[in-house]
Amino acid sequence: MDPVIIVGAGPVGLTLALALARQDVPTVVLDEGPGKDEPRPARTVVLREDTTALLERLTGADLGELGARWAGWRSLRRKQVISEVVFGEDGPDAPLHLAQHVLTDALRTAVAAQPLVKMAVDSRVDAIEQERSGVTAHTRGPGGTWWRGSHLVGCDGTRSTVRKLQDIRFPGRTAVERHAVAALRVELPFEGHALLHRMPPWRQSGPSAAEITARPLPDGVWRLDWLLPPGKDLVTPETLVARIRETLAGWTDGATPAYELLDTGVHTVHHRLARRWRVGRVFIAGDAAHQLGAFGTQGLDEGLRDADNLAWKLGVAWHRGPHEPLLDSYQAERRAVIAARLRAADQALPVLRGGGGLRTLMPGAGRGHDALLADGHLGRGPLGASGGYDDSPLAPGPSEAEIPVETAPGAPVADVRVTAEDGSFVRLRDRLGRGALLVVLIAPGTGVWDRKHWVSAGVMPRLAAAVTALPHPAELLVAESYPGAPAHSVLLVRPDGHLVTAFGGVRPADLYAAAEATGGGTAREEAEEEKAEARSGAR
Repeated sequence: MDPVIIVGAGPVGLTLALALARQDVPTVVLDEGPGKDEPRPARTVVLREDTTALLERLTGADLGELGARWAGWRSLRRKQVISEVVFGEDGPDAPLHLAQHVLTDALRTAVAAQPLVKMAVDSRVDAIEQERSGVTAHTRGPGGTWWRGSHLVGCDGTRSTVRKLQDIRFPGRTAVERHAVAALRVELPFEGHALLHRMPPWRQSGPSAAEITARPLPDGVWRLDWLLPPGKDLVTPETLVARIRETLAGWTDGATPAYELLDTGVHTVHHRLARRWRVGRVFIAGDAAHQLGAFGTQGLDEGLRDADNLAWKLGVAWHRGPHEPLLDSYQAERRAVIAARLRAADQALPVLRGGGGLRTLMPGAGRGHDALLADGHLGRGPLGASGGYDDSPLAPGPSEAEIPVETAPGAPVADVRVTAEDGSFVRLRDRLGRGALLVVLIAPGTGVWDRKHWVSAGVMPRLAAAVTALPHPAELLVAESYPGAPAHSVLLVRPDGHLVTAFGGVRPADLYAAAEATGGGTAREEAEEEKAEARSGAR
């Protein structure tokens, strides 16, 4: 069978290629560039714990060694600390901050060692043709040729050629925010802590430095962002250096400390959302499908979630034939999540950037502003949280056997320790991305007994038989506990780590129905459609 064609060799495209290879699906990655990225220390990405785990599964690299995990987060207003978050064992998971070219290099290294991924550099797509059995893309350049694939995914950025060739509209708002950006090596008094400083007391007259963000990177490097006033005023090297010196002196309560300027730039945030994410066998993902980034939110983090969502669905279609409802669910799920975040940002913009609003009406509302901004930077709340798939077309119907746990249906599961079928202890996230559903039995006490003593006891034989009979490949795992789940409950988890449902006990019929819904209901419905088409053709 033909490989999946991926257009674009940025982090999203490379992640998708590796995610498909994990399911034994071959890919061709068409890279418009020369196959390497220019180092840009000021171009960075903040990854949440689940996307970090995704990338580490695919690359085999310890990304913590390539980036910096924040020790904490501080929100300041003038000279006052408004809020502080400490990351670690007793607090929330620390975000990982690293330069984007470092992440891309790690992905390229993994791709180079993966025989199922073929890279084609200096290959710019200029035509796409598709028919019922597949899709063909033409590239121009030194090796210009036609490429044949089962499906094609455009991960080719904001100016996506794939999106334009499919005539997909990309409406939205331009220049929602502008930031002057600098990467510099310097010693600051809040070592390891990311910082959001609003209304700093040393700022010059006017709104030029009304909000500053500092985020640590490895080796004593920091990325600093200054929110710029609306408009297109030119940020000259002289004004940027003056801004750097003023900020550093303000934070150190004295003269400007010694620093090494590594990189600078101006980051303009646009908010756009493609009307469609699928046209037949052609899909778009990442910046080709959406742009967001106001208030510290991370567009690349969402692009990686696009790849994770689409990969297992393409894997099912590649191995088992057309699964149209399953492939359609990619747009339904991912576009809804991004749309919700963009709506939240649009609602917050007048309040947070209007220069008055709530603060003039409600005493102390400035603290609420800082909490909203922190949510964006830390991946919380309507501005920052990635969202779940509770309204997914793949969600199973109601069942009397369903029980609530701390993870809502459609949300990412907690990363608990589980026992695999071979008796080894692994993390739940380690079993994701293989194209199989995960069925997790909650059985307290199993962690202290050898597997041979309980694998044939209690409900295990009945559950194992139910898992074997499911309409989609599934793996049975056992956990001693799960947040909010009582003993002997059974969790059904998608290959991308989102909870489908939880049942109170072993319910084979309910488990089968939920697994079938998760696959788009295709096991029975598409067979009936094929028979109907065959009868129609016979006439």
